Parts: sequence; structure tokens; C-alpha cells
Amino acid sequence: MLVVAALGGNALLKRGEPLTAENQRRNVQEAARSLAEIVRAGHALVVTHGNGPQVGLLALQGAAYKPDELYPLDVLGAETEGMIGYLIEQELENELGHDRPVATLLTQVLVDPADPAFKKPTKFVGPVYSEEEAKQLADQRDWDIAKDGTYWRRVVPSPKPKDIPDLRVLQLLLDQGVVIICTGGGGIPVIERADGAMIGIEAVIDKDAASALLAERLKADALLMLTDVDAVYRDFGSETAEAIRHLSADEAEALVLPDGSMGPKVESAVAFSRAGDGFAGIGRLSDALAILEQRAGTVVSTQG
Repeated sequence: MLVVAALGGNALLKRGEPLTAENQRRNVQEAARSLAEIVRAGHALVVTHGNGPQVGLLALQGAAYKPDELYPLDVLGAETEGMIGYLIEQELENELGHDRPVATLLTQVLVDPADPAFKKPTKFVGPVYSEEEAKQLADQRDWDIAKDGTYWRRVVPSPKPKDIPDLRVLQLLLDQGVVIICTGGGGIPVIERADGAMIGIEAVIDKDAASALLAERLKADALLMLTDVDAVYRDFGSETAEAIRHLSADEAEALVLPDGSMGPKVESAVAFSRAGDGFAGIGRLSDALAILEQRAGTVVSTQG
């Protein structure tokens, strides 16, 4: 099978951990062990990942310089895609004993400049702050901010992905048996000018939505969205919480889920399952192969 595995933020940074290179390296080593099981089981693998904390950190570092020297979000996205891809690529090569080629591709993703998301930023980036700190930074740096649980964070536009111009390169790599790391952080957001030329734009694309589009365009057999929760739950956080093991696309679409956690994952799972004959799986990173074999997590398909 061709499998697209989307790593949640916990693959690089567990909840509450400082954003250090050491912590990210250790967490990527754990992720590589789970991903290598998929490859050893005989499957072709494409890996995507998030970048919210990392792109926010780079933006903060850039803010230490002159305002007119700040790099835009598309460039910061490319930087984080290279940085995170390097870690995943190296640790996956180590885990596979260097017997399979692994490559990272900086991936452009086309968005619509008229997308309403540009007028309503919702994508969290960077570290968390107290309400007072966040409001002070928002005034100083002209940020949009929003509440994230008990904290506050910067939010930026998150337009929907429309196309993946680098798809031909990805297919060439797959045809040669390469394990690919791509579309990191939802890909580098670009728009198309009237003359057909492309240029980056200030945004961060949702990783799950971009992963679903990637899986659809590659005609993948399975899309895995791997996180730190073992399944989608009905009544999550309550005494009546119950793990859901199988969902039809219609059943999944009818669920009421938080926007910032399982909501985007289930929405992406529905989109992918309806686009072809494949299925989507949502669950814990350490259960990746078991989710693929439908022995763990939540499976979303057209039939349930």
C-alpha cells in the first residue's frame, strides 16, 4: 500500500516540553521507530508533519532584528520544513539501517489569495503566553491573538490548500522507491499570478488538510493522522467518553468536535475517504502500523 502518514505536533514536541533541538531530536527518534515499522511491513511511505511551534519560534527570533528585515511566513515555513525534514530523514535512515533511500522535499502548496481565511486568522503559531503578555505583544508587533486552552497564542491566516505544484517530483521519487518527507507544516503557501508565475504568501496551511490533498492526489491507499490520543472519542473528557473504532464518512462528518484538536483531523479524514477508495486512520503515533492494519485507532471510510 501507499501510505501518507501525517505526524502531529507531539512527534516533535510533547505537551509542555521546551522547544529545544534536543527534545525534538529525541521525539523524532521515537516517531522514526513507528514509521520504520510501516516500511518494514512492505508499504511505500510518504511522511508529512506540523510546524506551528517552530515557525512561531523563528518569527520571534526574527523580531529581534529591524522590522524591515523580517522574513515572511512562507520563507519561515520553508526553513522549518527543511529543519524538521532533516531530523526525520536522518532518524528514519538510521532506524532503517540505511537500506532504503529517504529524501526531504520542500513542497509548494497553492492557495487562493481570495480565501476568506486571510481576513480571519485562526492558525496558532509560536509559544503560549498569558493574556497580558499576548495582548502586549499583539500591540507591539501588530499580531492577531486568540485563546488556546488556558493560554493565549499568536494566530495567522490558514487558507485551504488547492493544489500541489511539486506533485510530479514526488511521483518520480515514489517510482524509485524513495521514502519521502514532504508538505511539512502544510507546505509552503504560494499563489499564482496572472502570468502563471508563483510567489509565496503570508500564511500557514493546516497540515491535516494539506496531507489529505496530498494523499488524494497521489492516490494513496491510506492516510494516517498520528497524534498523542489513541482514537477519536465520543464525549471526550467526560465520564461517558468512548473511543470510536470505525466511522463512515457521513458519521464522522456529523460529529461535533473541537476546532483545534480532532476537528481538522476528522474533516480531513472525511475528505480523503470520499475522494477515492482509500481509508483514513486517526490515533497514537506509537500505534501507526496497528492503525494501518485497522487494529487500533479510529478508521474512517466511505462505509465505516
